[in-house]
Amino acid sequence: MDKLLIQGPTTLSGDVEISGAKNAALPILMCSLLSSDVLELSNLPDLHDIKTTKKLLQAMGVEITDGKDTVLLRAKSITSYEAPYEMVKTMRASILVLGPLLSRFGEARVSMPGGCAIGSRPVDIHIKGLEAMGALIKISHGYIDASSAHLPGKRLQGAKIFMDQVTVTGTENLMMAAVLADGITILDNSAREPEIVDLGICLKKMGAKIEGLGSDRIVVEGVRNLHSANHTIMFDRIEAGTYLVAAAMTGGKVVCRNVDPTKMEAIIQKLLECGVHIESTKESITIKSDKKIKAVNITTAPYPGFPTDMQAQFMALNTVADGVGEITESIFENRFMHVQELQRMGAVIDIKHNTAIIRGEESLEGAKVMATDLRASAGLVLAGLVAKGTTQIDRIYHLDRGYEDLEAKLNRLGANIKRVS
Repeated sequence: MDKLLIQGPTTLSGDVEISGAKNAALPILMCSLLSSDVLELSNLPDLHDIKTTKKLLQAMGVEITDGKDTVLLRAKSITSYEAPYEMVKTMRASILVLGPLLSRFGEARVSMPGGCAIGSRPVDIHIKGLEAMGALIKISHGYIDASSAHLPGKRLQGAKIFMDQVTVTGTENLMMAAVLADGITILDNSAREPEIVDLGICLKKMGAKIEGLGSDRIVVEGVRNLHSANHTIMFDRIEAGTYLVAAAMTGGKVVCRNVDPTKMEAIIQKLLECGVHIESTKESITIKSDKKIKAVNITTAPYPGFPTDMQAQFMALNTVADGVGEITESIFENRFMHVQELQRMGAVIDIKHNTAIIRGEESLEGAKVMATDLRASAGLVLAGLVAKGTTQIDRIYHLDRGYEDLEAKLNRLGANIKRVS
């Protein structure tokens, strides 16, 4: 199993090209199931989760052609309506085939999802929403079986759906289910993440009728068919945020390119509170840091609040900042597993319920640590960049699920990271 060896401390400087967003690419790949025509996608990141999704779609009968910078998907003749356990266990996003399969073909069989071990992200909201649209759903032996065969023309029916809590994948699944439904579907308490907007833009290019993207009420008027389209996946704001935090912690000057700063306001605001200097253009963010950073308090919240996916990175920052910072995790109940690993490196952190209290130290020390989930592993990499000596990070397959060429990009900025098996 691969490990990362990081020699610290280092100072980062230079330009880094930010990849396409995993959290936008996954649902957009799934939405290819909604049409028999070709969907052409560009700016897809080269990640393990993307490869898994392509394999899942191919197993269902989707034709996929990889070009130099584009991927062509065509779901003309689907041979299977099942997302099996073997495919789903490593990646929660597989649940996103449920809405498209049910909407276009009237049946779906999806294994209950796996993915990162950070709490009980329930799929109840997906199921309740689909039932409100008339679907018959049965859960047995770890599978969700869904059917709309009893409905007129097998079509889901438009419905008014209130989601009990804000859920990104729930909003995406129900929006995709609604685009081919009979009538109008209203999704209240929708998630507002830019990745959902990106999915909506792609669906609209395919002929879907959607209003209210980026608000907490999305209105979808069902159509009979979707057609071919091409779409460029938006940038990964979490990847961009990770490099900005790395620059803040290590000092130096880093330019993130291929970004839209307006979609990163919560992250940029917290970095400014740390005392760094930030300049933005329409497509770049430049950060300058002298390493003298101040501790910050953070509470995670759905967009436009502070993203839970940046919590571990800011915890790493607070371990070497001046003062005491508090981080409250309000989205997932099990997302402090990186704390004991940071403590092995000399971090001073106390946990009270869902709040971590971090007292900044002069420096951290390299140690052997273990990645527990995707973003936690990124936090450990950042800690390794500023720690004295060698940090060894095990289980980095988590990193490969969400960061394209992380060690190569950091090494180009001046880091000293080796991947060993």
